[in-house]
Amino acid sequence: MFQQTPAPSDAAPALGGNANAQAMQQMGFGDLIHHFDPLGWIVFVVLVVMSFSSWYFIIANAIRNSMVRGRADGVINGFWSNNSTQDAIRELEAQPKGEPFSKIALDAASAVAHHQQAAAGGGRLAESLSRSEFIDRALRQAVARESLRLEGGMTLLATVGSSAPFIGLLGTVWGIYHALIRIAASGNASMEAVAGPVGEALIMTAFGLFTAIPAVLAYNFFTRSNRLTYARFDEFAHDLHDFFATGARVEGVAPTQK
Repeated sequence: MFQQTPAPSDAAPALGGNANAQAMQQMGFGDLIHHFDPLGWIVFVVLVVMSFSSWYFIIANAIRNSMVRGRADGVINGFWSNNSTQDAIRELEAQPKGEPFSKIALDAASAVAHHQQAAAGGGRLAESLSRSEFIDRALRQAVARESLRLEGGMTLLATVGSSAPFIGLLGTVWGIYHALIRIAASGNASMEAVAGPVGEALIMTAFGLFTAIPAVLAYNFFTRSNRLTYARFDEFAHDLHDFFATGARVEGVAPTQK
């Protein structure tokens, strides 16, 4: 007699693909937040603040640097193409407050006017510092001030880029520690029981990396961009010093002082 093969039971174990899908569903971010303890919340909040802060400075610096570099040629060429220094100064004063090249030139012009007043009044300033030295000091201070303004947010980007991965790793280690405690308390050490809690904890490391990578890339980009702008500051300041100290520019045609 032939033996009849039993039909597959509905209670048969689920296929491996279905089991993996169920395990992945247990690794949701909502469950991770639900299992947060005070340290987990601190790590999460710190990473969120770091991410928003870094993106704020990334966007702000990108807009500011593009505006500075976009206006640089117009401001510099506009100054040298004017028929007189007074016309050039009036044009510089009409520039936006955040435009650095105009502020550097205005500081040089202000230093010249101040030194001339001191010399006309017989003050000790004209005796202690020559016109060239006084202009040079004013230009150095102006270049240093405008360079420092371009550095806004760079320290934060460097800090986020270097520390966010480790903060995320701290959250992961702490999360795995608590996950193992929960697994030990339940007495179920199967792969299904371990994958969910450990996967939840690993999300914190990914969050730290997603926070750090844009900050590192932006820091390197802005460092390069600022270095080019600093070089233009120095070049423009050198030409301004020659013009205001001697009345002539080293290269090109300078406006006539009046």
